[in-house]
Amino acid sequence: MLSRTADNLYWLSRYAERADFVARILDAALRLSALPANYGGTDANEWESALASAGNIELFRPLYDSVNEHTVRDFLAFSPNNPSSIRSCLQTARENARSVRTALTSEMWEAINEAFLHLRSFEGRDMTREEFARFLDWVKGVSLAFDGSAYRTMLRNDAYWFTRLGIAIERADNTARILDVKYHVLLPETERVGGSLDYFQWTTILREVSALTAYHWVYRESIKPWLVADLLILNREMPRSLANCYEMLVLNLDRIADAYGRRGPSQRLARGMLAKLDDLTVDEIFASGLHEFIEAFIAENNRLGAAIVEQYLG
Repeated sequence: MLSRTADNLYWLSRYAERADFVARILDAALRLSALPANYGGTDANEWESALASAGNIELFRPLYDSVNEHTVRDFLAFSPNNPSSIRSCLQTARENARSVRTALTSEMWEAINEAFLHLRSFEGRDMTREEFARFLDWVKGVSLAFDGSAYRTMLRNDAYWFTRLGIAIERADNTARILDVKYHVLLPETERVGGSLDYFQWTTILREVSALTAYHWVYRESIKPWLVADLLILNREMPRSLANCYEMLVLNLDRIADAYGRRGPSQRLARGMLAKLDDLTVDEIFASGLHEFIEAFIAENNRLGAAIVEQYLG
């Protein structure tokens, strides 16, 4: 496969996954900002946490005077000046899809193309919270339709493997950011860990990554921060966990290496991180600091992404 084709497939999948992630953090902010005042949260804090999760707060500041529901919704959902807004993600995904139209199945192309065309009907509207929540559900449905069509219709060859790489590396970054922001940004200093607001926030985080039901299946007890971290970091059975993402990365990088007849830095980095996750316990992560662990993980994940680009996509 030409490196340009592989590059388009990889970034198509990353941007489709990122649109889903941004929709999920906005949905969580909506839920948390709707809490009664006696829960102790502040509306601004929930929207600041959404910006922090998205990782582009520095880009936001020159464009808007204040952080509030209206400005954050506009910036993360529709702003053309934000390369990671839902609008920008779907537009960039479609541009990548057009470049490799013949490498996609008709179902994959239709999922992305129709989503971008339908997106125009939402732009410029002053949506209520209920209408905005329905819009976010639609975005999550787009990602599900695209991912599902790839899974159900693509040949299991290098084109498919590069789409899986894009999804896995993007999803790992997203899950790590969600965990880090909850632990360090979301809970006000006046609120105690384990209180009603803390419990509701952790529950919302689990909903955000479609893991609330899975949590109760695995642990069969009330929400506890260290168990949420265990599920989203170390549990290979959880589709959005860091361990599951790296299992997917190792598997598909090995398939590409077998097909192309050589291994390189990306295979070594992915296997090294998976081995590290397998050897860790959640107690060790909390003892050394969850924030420090997540910071190091995001840096290593970015390093792997750069290695994939250099090894295969450059």
